[in-house]
Amino acid sequence: MLRVIASVLLLAAPLPAAANGFEPVREKGDFLSLVKDRVLRIGLYNLSLRVLPDGRIEGSALGWGITGTWHWKDGYFCREMDWSGMKISYNCQLVEARGAEQLRFTVDQGAGDSATFRLR
Repeated sequence: MLRVIASVLLLAAPLPAAANGFEPVREKGDFLSLVKDRVLRIGLYNLSLRVLPDGRIEGSALGWGITGTWHWKDGYFCREMDWSGMKISYNCQLVEARGAEQLRFTVDQGAGDSATFRLR
């Protein structure tokens, strides 16, 4: 189970990067308007993240804390995190939105695997 959570935190849960109603989020302001005062959730893993405007990431998975930092660079969400002592390496990711209900993050600037979060 810990490996599965680590994979999701690395945003490498294997999901296709096809459109499926998702639209790219290219501007930091648009991204911030989507995550403002909201929690990114993957219920199956009891994973909750808050992406804060000041560049911090806070949350938990399986009851263990998640911390991190993020910034917006050239149209991509770039972050590094720590899950209760497990380092999650820096990576810049393509962000796509399906309305205001879901965000999909695809590692390696859109070239890798994806994870989809519900916005609560």
